[in-house]
Amino acid sequence: MCCSVGFARSLGLALVPLSLCCIVANLLLLFPMGEVTYLQQGRLATFIWYFGGLGGGGLLMLIPAVVFITLGKCSCCWNESLMMCGSVLAAVVGLVGSAYCFVISGFALMQGPPCFTSFGWSNPFADQGGRYLLQPETWSRCLQPVHIVEWNVTLLCVLLGLAVLEFIICLLQLGNGLVNAVCRPCCYKQEYSLNA
Repeated sequence: MCCSVGFARSLGLALVPLSLCCIVANLLLLFPMGEVTYLQQGRLATFIWYFGGLGGGGLLMLIPAVVFITLGKCSCCWNESLMMCGSVLAAVVGLVGSAYCFVISGFALMQGPPCFTSFGWSNPFADQGGRYLLQPETWSRCLQPVHIVEWNVTLLCVLLGLAVLEFIICLLQLGNGLVNAVCRPCCYKQEYSLNA
């Protein structure tokens, strides 16, 4: 059988924990240092509200995960070519979701977190183009929330890494689905000639 359904299912199983980790990381960004106060006061970075991890890398990624895992299990409902088209479309959805997560996390990382400095509440790193990431000695400018820069940098880097892994997995399934869509007719011709 040309179609590697087992390969697609293993990719789907790999996507589930990645998407759940994206959701958790995005939720943690909403509660700096585990506190609700800054969420209630609206003191979070703008890009956090775009929900790159919750939406793109999380909930949206569950669509291809479910499709890949259930591939071939419902043969009564799907013929094999439709099944492969479904997996290719699901892979495209996954690529879009992971790309969205990556872009939003990247912009949030470049912008830096808003925090309370000696000049009041501001976003002291917004105009630096991400240079603050290479200057950890400047992070102490943020007095509250304590260690907010480390919190944001860590979680956003985790989201970036997870988004890259999700993108690679969906790209693998996209290739798998397209190759099998092309190879399947050849397999049928070979089977027909052997049976004849």
